[in-house]
Amino acid sequence: MKTVLVTGGSRGIGKAICESFSAAGYFVVINYNKSEKEAVALCKSLKNAVAYKADVSKKDEVAAMLTAFPDIDVLVNNAGVSLFGVFHGANDEDIRRLYEVNLFGTLNISRAVLPSMIRKKSGVIINISSVWGECGASCEVDYSASKAAIIGFTRALAKEAGPSGIRVNCVCPGVINTDMNARLSIEETESLVENIPLERLGTPQDVANSVLFLAGDRAEYITGAVLSVNGGFY
Repeated sequence: MKTVLVTGGSRGIGKAICESFSAAGYFVVINYNKSEKEAVALCKSLKNAVAYKADVSKKDEVAAMLTAFPDIDVLVNNAGVSLFGVFHGANDEDIRRLYEVNLFGTLNISRAVLPSMIRKKSGVIINISSVWGECGASCEVDYSASKAAIIGFTRALAKEAGPSGIRVNCVCPGVINTDMNARLSIEETESLVENIPLERLGTPQDVANSVLFLAGDRAEYITGAVLSVNGGFY
């Protein structure tokens, strides 16, 4: 049985990813930081799953998690936070936290799982970026920058890790119906939908389906790819 580690796996897109991998027969490590109640409930609902608390921005907590689960076949870097507001008005604490989780958290845990994958000559890393990482968003400048960095990281690591049999890909969700977008008003949501050719918001399952595909054998010749799951929005 293969093992998948999903960061930020307790809610939204992460939860759907965990559910999809569990249904496909994987042992699922549900990483969470603050959402313990949701993580425990999800764990109980799945077969062959465990919930583990760790802040991916802290190297010592990442190291402890990888000590507990040293043999990861698939890593899904999904943990992320948002930051909305004018660029020059953001406070230092919020800015620092965003980059620590979205970018450095992804780097920390990827760096930690690579030695084992290199030894096995196999492994899959899938990074969750965003449509805003592709095209940028007004009033989400730091968020867009952090997610754009994930795209560059994916392409570079794919080249470096490929000779070791490791595939690294990226999924860029569009506007997905999750808690992160709950701040949008009805008018704002309708305006966004008007610009989506498929005429609906995405669902967490839409993203999970793409992640599961990239992790599987049918994607064995795909690496360094950036897959846009946005209904044609961009």
